[in-house]
Amino acid sequence: MASSKQTDNPVAEMLTRLNGGAGSGGGGGRKRPSQRPKLPPIVPVVLIALGLLLWGLMSSWYTVQPEERAVVKRFGEVIKIADPGLHFKIPFGIDQTQFVATERVLKQEFGFRTARIAERTEYSGQDFPDESLMLSGDLNIIDVEWVVQYRIADPMKFLYSMREPTGTLRDISESVMRRAVGNRLGSEVLTTGRVEISNVVREETQKAMDLYETGIQVVTVELQDVVPPQAVQPAFNEVNEARQERERMINEATKRANQEIPRARGNANRVISQAEGYATERVNQARGETARFRSILGEYRAAPEVTRTRMYLEAINEVLPKVGSVLVVQDDQVPPLPLLNLRDAKPPVRQEN
Repeated sequence: MASSKQTDNPVAEMLTRLNGGAGSGGGGGRKRPSQRPKLPPIVPVVLIALGLLLWGLMSSWYTVQPEERAVVKRFGEVIKIADPGLHFKIPFGIDQTQFVATERVLKQEFGFRTARIAERTEYSGQDFPDESLMLSGDLNIIDVEWVVQYRIADPMKFLYSMREPTGTLRDISESVMRRAVGNRLGSEVLTTGRVEISNVVREETQKAMDLYETGIQVVTVELQDVVPPQAVQPAFNEVNEARQERERMINEATKRANQEIPRARGNANRVISQAEGYATERVNQARGETARFRSILGEYRAAPEVTRTRMYLEAINEVLPKVGSVLVVQDDQVPPLPLLNLRDAKPPVRQEN
């Protein structure tokens, strides 16, 4: 009777089987479901030991890249700064490492941002007027964009002396740049004062970072773009063009002066040298004539007739070669061609009717 009820009620039979045949008293020839075999107690211990061993092996070494330094801490206390290479440490989190890129030159951008697009670095189209707009000494508004390049010189100070050293660098650089621009005229900032402003900002920023012990070394400060605001940029461009034209004309005039002045000095020195040479020649010639005259005078005083005859012969010797053909005639001799004696000819007398 009971077996027929069990057969007619399959739901009850299923529940009975799920409950392991509880309440059936083991009758009806039904078997209990087979139980899974239990693992030995030593297997979980082995698995835990293997996990701990693997964790210890993975956490017992670390690698420092060539551009980095590693700060090693043990229970929160810094014990050393590791150089590049493979190093070992106490595992299980007892020794912890922090990597700092000390050999890499980092940068902070002010007034603009660069984005890497398709493996290229390009300027983003976003403006940052809160960073770049400044007031110069002559109350002109100038848009200044610059870059601060720096490196981490002391990892210990960089990590633990200040909470946000890079933010401090950014604030100090902006403050120093605004003071440097405000102490100069707008025209100077736009043209000739850019290099001086960069040097001043770098030096003062480095002094402040050393004072705060941030561990940061400022490498360079470069002014990227120094322009007037967009509203007044055409007027500033005209002024800059006029200044450039003035500088060009000054340079041309200086070049012409540098060419003409040496040339004039050379001509003057040449004329002076010629005059000095001529003066020396005339003086020496006069002295020679004076000495010759004195020697002749001495000889004349000693023998006047002889000296007079010698001087006459010397004069004739110098003059006759220059005369050419000489015709000697007597006073009463008739010329061979009296009609051609033009020197004695007289002009004809004109008769009037």
